[in-house]
Amino acid sequence: MRFRRVFLRGSKVVAAMLLVLVAVLIANTLRQGRRGAAAPSPARAGAVDAARVAEHLARALQFKTVSHAEPSEDDAAQFEGLQRYLAETYPKVHAALAREVIGGRALVYTWRGSDPSLRPILLAAHQDVVPVEPGTEGTWTHPPFEGMVADGFVWGRGAIDDKGSVVAILEAVEALLAEHVTPRRSVVIALGCDEEVGGMAGAKAMAASFAAKGMRFEYVLDEGSMVTHGIVPEASSPVALIGLTEKGMATIELAVDTPTGHSSMPPPRTSVGVLARAIDRLEAHPMPPRLTPMTRQLLEAIAPDLSFGKRVVASNLWLFSPLVVSAMTTHEASNAAVRTTTAPTVFHAGVRANVLPATARALVNFRILPGDTVEGVLAHAKQTVADDRVQVKLHDTFASDPPPVSTHDSPAFRAIEAAVRELFPEAIVAPTLVLGATDARHYTSLAEGVYHFSPFVVGPQDLPRVHGTDERTPVGGLATAVLFYERLLRE
Repeated sequence: MRFRRVFLRGSKVVAAMLLVLVAVLIANTLRQGRRGAAAPSPARAGAVDAARVAEHLARALQFKTVSHAEPSEDDAAQFEGLQRYLAETYPKVHAALAREVIGGRALVYTWRGSDPSLRPILLAAHQDVVPVEPGTEGTWTHPPFEGMVADGFVWGRGAIDDKGSVVAILEAVEALLAEHVTPRRSVVIALGCDEEVGGMAGAKAMAASFAAKGMRFEYVLDEGSMVTHGIVPEASSPVALIGLTEKGMATIELAVDTPTGHSSMPPPRTSVGVLARAIDRLEAHPMPPRLTPMTRQLLEAIAPDLSFGKRVVASNLWLFSPLVVSAMTTHEASNAAVRTTTAPTVFHAGVRANVLPATARALVNFRILPGDTVEGVLAHAKQTVADDRVQVKLHDTFASDPPPVSTHDSPAFRAIEAAVRELFPEAIVAPTLVLGATDARHYTSLAEGVYHFSPFVVGPQDLPRVHGTDERTPVGGLATAVLFYERLLRE
């Protein structure tokens, strides 16, 4: 009887605790509420001559400003031609703003504000594009460097990444100058020339020039995130993602050296076999996943847009984060948001089918989650490979820890957010982590905050077009992007 009383008393305590837990979960969920309809935007793309802007972008896409890892392979005439074209197309910008060329190709425009006591803002974009993969030119709907306006889109390499931003920024400034607008803060526009290969001759050189002049910025706004539709899982509304930082990067080189010989008498493991096992270990044992504060904020932001059950989970990450992390690791894009990723990308070995290769080399690219480091990635690779026959070292290319995380509770973020909400009133606005690398990382020591956002809408069908075939941007979306920069600069 005594045991039964104790058991019943304990059961009541457990039941009461469960009721309290359920009440807390529901209260947190209801506190998120449901997202109400946004107010209609007072700005309209009709205020911009969309057809004219589209033609301006199309003409800019005709310049083959491809950047290469070896700068001597670049076609300098193409960059010079683009810059002459910009000067002809935006005469007010080139008359009113101070223009400086850094390192031969990077462009800096400075628009003096009315209040010199205020720190300037920096708008960044880049002139260079990635090459078109040889053999794929014929699969494009329109030739990649023809710069075609058709079917409501501007087609061509760089339409999204990143000449669309270059044109939209300059169009906005040209329009404001026509209205005799003078910003309170000075505005610096930095157009890089080699972002696609690391930005060392462009953004890094511009950052060094700014630092030498003692310049410090209120904030930097660069590419990296956009308005997504159908990309953020479970969100039925568009989600405008504003990046607070980007991942770091490190490339690890693996090397195996063994005696050569005839393939008729192979050892138990050739250099290729040893190296393949090392790569397999790295892929099978990635660095551990976790939720960063940015991913938490993103999930909480989209919670009101989810079904009730999923809203409970997203609103109570203090309890459900292990479940959420586990679910996110099952998809490529969401997995990249919760861990340092491992990507074998280059493998070199052998010269003939009947000769044992003396040397096998591989490169493995890691994109580093905030909180992890280049040093930690190297230690992880050595520990995971755990084979004395495999040399593991940092490859002699650019490597960097993740940049500092900018706050989403700042006047700068709120200014960007206000412009986003005005032009994309139906979108949820949320902080995010940028998975790739941009020029912005070179400016982190010069600004209070570095943010990533390009005012273009992308869906799942658009993602393969970035660096891929049939890159394009909507004509109407390009006009909206111009209005975004106008709105931001007016404020």
